[in-house]
Amino acid sequence: MISFTSCKDDKKEDTAESTKVDSTAVSEMELQAKDFDTLIDDKKVSLYWLKNDSIKAAFTNYGGRLVGLWVPDKNGKMTDVVVGMNSAEGFANATEPYFGATIGRVGNRIAKGKFKLNGEEYTIPQNNNGNTLHGGKKGFQYVVWDGEKRNDSTLVLHYKSPDMEEGFPGNLDVTVTYSLTSDRSVMMEYEATTDKATPVNLTNHAFFNLNGEGSGSILQHEVQIEADKFTPVDGGLIPSGELKEVAGTPFDFTQPHTIGERIETDNEQLKNGGGYDHNFVLTEAQTGDLNKAATVTGDQSGIVMDIFTQEPGLQFYSGNFMQSKNTFKSGAKDEYRTAFAMETQHFPDAPNQPEFPQITLEPGDTYHTVSEYKFSTTNQ
Repeated sequence: MISFTSCKDDKKEDTAESTKVDSTAVSEMELQAKDFDTLIDDKKVSLYWLKNDSIKAAFTNYGGRLVGLWVPDKNGKMTDVVVGMNSAEGFANATEPYFGATIGRVGNRIAKGKFKLNGEEYTIPQNNNGNTLHGGKKGFQYVVWDGEKRNDSTLVLHYKSPDMEEGFPGNLDVTVTYSLTSDRSVMMEYEATTDKATPVNLTNHAFFNLNGEGSGSILQHEVQIEADKFTPVDGGLIPSGELKEVAGTPFDFTQPHTIGERIETDNEQLKNGGGYDHNFVLTEAQTGDLNKAATVTGDQSGIVMDIFTQEPGLQFYSGNFMQSKNTFKSGAKDEYRTAFAMETQHFPDAPNQPEFPQITLEPGDTYHTVSEYKFSTTNQ
């Protein structure tokens, strides 16, 4: 049960009309601590600010969410490049539950909500076209994490997921550390332990618009992905098991292309995803180092986002299911393809795909992975 102790009275009018805004007008003043001061499942929700001399970010422990991220554009103007709501209630009632959230236990899809582990079959809630998406009906995006702000630039979130929560075995102890660095990076460090073997694939589901929240379409953003293969999917976005070469397809981002350049081409995979909603097999995966995964550049702002990760895959999502049903903190609606996601991860449906890198965490082992989102500008 969700009980709200404080809500804003001056809610913006819900309208289906275009709500494009001046991204430079979207400031941190759009967020107020009182709008996150509430109880969800009898646990206290809060708003946390992280900052250093170059960037600033807002998080909430409800869903472990990145709420907003302010970085300088090519003219030095601070621009909020992460879309999100301006209250706990806004996130709780959103028709898209994943904005900015920490995702678990298993990010992405598990076919038919079933997997086998040590000879036993587990059934988990189906919440996406007969499949399980992002941990089930109440994944980590709906839980209230314990939050500790270690210093001005570091937030530590902790959650104990009990045995058989959403059908997953084992008591899973999860810690996620979000931190800002002096070189304009957001670091995301994930750790977990368990007392029973269980699948684990943690990620963050921030939705980005590098021109600023509410600035319009992301189709002219330029993307480069360090992957020469991707995992084709069926109409339910479940991988076939093939690792397909990107060469000669609209999935070839080994050289920079805009998101919109080939998105409407007559390609079966693009039709299956409604656009880009696919896992890319990173070329330098699993070396144990932070490897380059992708670069995205905002066409208007000149803001460049470089992604580094220890993960083997990157899910690129082009905002295909955004339907103008949610209102962001700027007052803009979540219109079609006005934000994108780049989720560092293991591959979708890994528990049912023995040829994919596996995600089973065993008792006595520690799950540990780091990803970095680093920001600069084209004039540097």
